Amino acid sequence: MQHLHAHSIPDVSVLIVNYNVKDYLQQCLRSVQGARDGLNVQIVVVDNASSDATMDELPELFPDVVWVASQENLGFGRGNNVGLSHCTGRYVLFLNPDTIMQPDTLRTMVSYLDAHPEVGLAGCTVYNPDGTFQLACRRGFPSPWASFTKLFGLQALFPQSRWFAQYNMTYLPVEATYDVDALIGAFMMGPRSLIEQVGGFDPAFFMYGEDLDLCYRIQKLGRSIRYVHTTSIVHFKGESTRRSSMDDVAVFYDAMKIFARKHYGRSAPFLLLLNVGIVVRSVVEKMLRRRRELLMLGLDGVSLLLALLLATSVRFDGPFGFPDYAYPLVLIVVPLVALVSLISVGEYVEYRPTIRRSLVGLLVSFFVLSSLTYFFKEYAFSRGVVLMTIGISAVLLSIVRGVAALLDARGGTSKIRTVVVVGLTPAAASIIEALRTSEYRTTSIAGAVATNTLAQTQFAGVPVIGTADYLETIIGDTHAEEVIIADSAFDPSIIVRMMKRSGLHRVRYHFAEAYDDVIMARLVQDVAGVEPTVQVSPLLRFRNRWIKRAIDVMVALPTLLVLGIQVFLGRRNARPRFHAWMEVLRGTRSVVGLYNDGRRRVAGKPGITSLVDVGSGTVVVSQAAAEHINDYYVAQYSVALDIEIMLKYLVGHRGIK
Repeated sequence: MQHLHAHSIPDVSVLIVNYNVKDYLQQCLRSVQGARDGLNVQIVVVDNASSDATMDELPELFPDVVWVASQENLGFGRGNNVGLSHCTGRYVLFLNPDTIMQPDTLRTMVSYLDAHPEVGLAGCTVYNPDGTFQLACRRGFPSPWASFTKLFGLQALFPQSRWFAQYNMTYLPVEATYDVDALIGAFMMGPRSLIEQVGGFDPAFFMYGEDLDLCYRIQKLGRSIRYVHTTSIVHFKGESTRRSSMDDVAVFYDAMKIFARKHYGRSAPFLLLLNVGIVVRSVVEKMLRRRRELLMLGLDGVSLLLALLLATSVRFDGPFGFPDYAYPLVLIVVPLVALVSLISVGEYVEYRPTIRRSLVGLLVSFFVLSSLTYFFKEYAFSRGVVLMTIGISAVLLSIVRGVAALLDARGGTSKIRTVVVVGLTPAAASIIEALRTSEYRTTSIAGAVATNTLAQTQFAGVPVIGTADYLETIIGDTHAEEVIIADSAFDPSIIVRMMKRSGLHRVRYHFAEAYDDVIMARLVQDVAGVEPTVQVSPLLRFRNRWIKRAIDVMVALPTLLVLGIQVFLGRRNARPRFHAWMEVLRGTRSVVGLYNDGRRRVAGKPGITSLVDVGSGTVVVSQAAAEHINDYYVAQYSVALDIEIMLKYLVGHRGIK
């Protein structure tokens, strides 16, 4: 036992950096104590300013642990560096708090390192809680080629290929021991003297990437990085980040960029490829998230094309009765105009597709297509074909939506709805109890979410699974379909910000103080197709954002051309105006936007001009008045309002600002 070796050098110092996972840390420490097996084991825990009472409760339960309390969240690398100064063992084991090790893990790893002095860092087999193998426990470096195959999905397509699966090494057997490029930071053991020699972790990495970097630097010293399969741990991946307000995806990609610049900094093409890959992965993830809407859009496109061919057959006794020069343009333009019209009324991107809204969209497309024939006389073959196409499309799109609704209804009888409750309030407790008793056959409560700090791990019989700042990730992890906010102090702008950033509009959000409020909100949404409890600014609607961005680009391009000539000719004050309009082109400003009142809003960007500018004239507007005018602009935004502001701005200024 540990007390028998009190005056000798520990065989291993187990170093754990903890953040808001008190319950996981407790079971981790117990597993470490159960794995000492006669070894002299030192345990050091660095707590990164947790808000879940870790430092109030656990030191009493584990008095032999060296507890180091940080006053701020240092991140993984810096936290380990602080703890490293307290370690005295021959070996150091970097261990995540959300892990459980086997009784033989420490003995196996110490014995292996004793027998293999050429090894600089060693890791073991890591399993997910469901028993599957965690790929990240032995990896290749994110070289240009490995990053390309990982980011663009080639690794997933060819997991057994040594050429395409270099990053996660899926072509290698799990039940074997061999050298690898890198290990997972959740479990890495190596000689303390060597780790101190390389300076520990690079503090430039906050979280993610620092384990890759440490392995890279140790390999540069000629020491091996080895995956050892003869023992294992279980890793409850991501628990610390789920219980924080950190955007772990953004931090992960930032870490990859830091690693790439540090070790492949001379390769400009690689850095460009990395950024392109990140964008592509982000787009793919968003498309997968909206796969239902994309499928509906594809079916509608096919229906529109079929309707056009049917209408042409009726009118001209054949599906291709237009003049030859009309093809394939007419087969592209007609369905495209109709789909854009459907999007303009909110189908696919803002609301779940409905028959009523699709009919409105088709009506809009009819007027647009009819108007186009007046400008392009050579394509005015038959307005009757256009009308017939719209009529047939109305029938086909209604059938598509009817079938989708029928499938939803049939699936809904057996489908379990996953619910997340936000708030640790009496109202939340009563709603959770009502869901358990009234909907136990159809509803699964994923857990409760704290609206501020995380001070407990259980509430009303369900786990507390994170904070509201991290709600987006919690929804993704739990696949929640309904979020019930039962805390009157909760800021609705958090939900609006999520909708703007990731488009999680398929999740139902309800502000409720009682279970009856939840029932009412569900009924209103099912019948009317709108959510009455979350008000979203018109500025956040896809169609308005798209139109506004298009106007910005169309106005900015000629304006920049004029200002560029003025800069070239040496005109005074042209350069700052040129930079301001470049911000419009880049998307950080808008032609018409918000006046700088010092407040940060979810919706809206700073503008070249604003409602405050054109409305005040020569009058000095107070700070409070400017805030109210900005609030009005955000709440009452419309394209017509923007156009009116632009016209008044041009008349008032007679030129380019």
